[in-house]
Amino acid sequence: MSRLRLGVIGAGAWGKNHVRTAAATPEAELAAVCDADPTVRERVARQHPSAHVTGDPVELVECADAVIIASPAATHARFARQCIDAGKPCLVEKPFALSVRDAEGVARAAAERGVPVMAGHLLLFHPAVERLRALVQGGELGKVYYLYGLRVNLGQVRADENALWSFGPHDVSVALYLLGEVPTRVAAQGRSYLQPRVEDVVFLTMEFASGVLAHVQLSWLDPHKERKLTVVGAKKMAVFDDMEAREKLRIYDKGVDRPPEYGSYGESLAVREGDIFIPKIPNVEPLAAELAHFVRVARGTEPPRAGPEDGVRVVQVLDGASRSLATGGAPVAL
Repeated sequence: MSRLRLGVIGAGAWGKNHVRTAAATPEAELAAVCDADPTVRERVARQHPSAHVTGDPVELVECADAVIIASPAATHARFARQCIDAGKPCLVEKPFALSVRDAEGVARAAAERGVPVMAGHLLLFHPAVERLRALVQGGELGKVYYLYGLRVNLGQVRADENALWSFGPHDVSVALYLLGEVPTRVAAQGRSYLQPRVEDVVFLTMEFASGVLAHVQLSWLDPHKERKLTVVGAKKMAVFDDMEAREKLRIYDKGVDRPPEYGSYGESLAVREGDIFIPKIPNVEPLAAELAHFVRVARGTEPPRAGPEDGVRVVQVLDGASRSLATGGAPVAL
């Protein structure tokens, strides 16, 4: 089987990683790269002389069998529609779109034309997240009570999107992936300190029909670099810490038990302190795993782990959170 010719639209801060990974994927070849910045195009041409480098996205789509869209967020939906109209499978980086209407338009076009489309929810391909999902779905943690995430750093400050839209797709997509359900209500509060109307810190809360509560802190104005998710269940608790070099997932055999023989509420609660289990997590680069999966999706041999409908769901959460932000934190039903 011939290698899939991949095109990448956007080779900037994050897109350059897609360019690198596409060039290193055995099942594919880096056929073309498009970027609006001449300096970026010159860099790509030097590093990948066999790839066709252009500033015209239409030209790129013609050169490729499948396309990765890693351009600025405001262009994602437009470029995705161009790929779909040309019958070319595409991987759309997060956020899938900047409005529910645009996201639904992409999903509808993909369904009508029968063109495979993936949402770029990278952490769904992290082996620690895959293991954590197996724990949650398999019942090892027991009934999930709540979860909370922390995604903060000093930078990268953006002007075209706030911390919610820049960082939030990661934690929202993971929460929906772990729980297998979508929130019924969201609320968010945030503040803009560095630029007018661009929130540097956002606190997002999601409520689910199952009773699970999820809270996420997002900021690019923080002294620490943290990428952590804690899941608290009735039987056990788990912590995914992506900043850990080796021990990225820890499972705590801790909880509060309620022996049925006691009648008094105070006497019936017993704190349980058990062992800490650190599973071996494969050393797999999530981006490489995502791209290898996209190649199979583009060939039609696998359904997408994160399809266009998943992209729509995440955008719906972010849109609801944005509406809540605008009111100072009032809950928004989804």
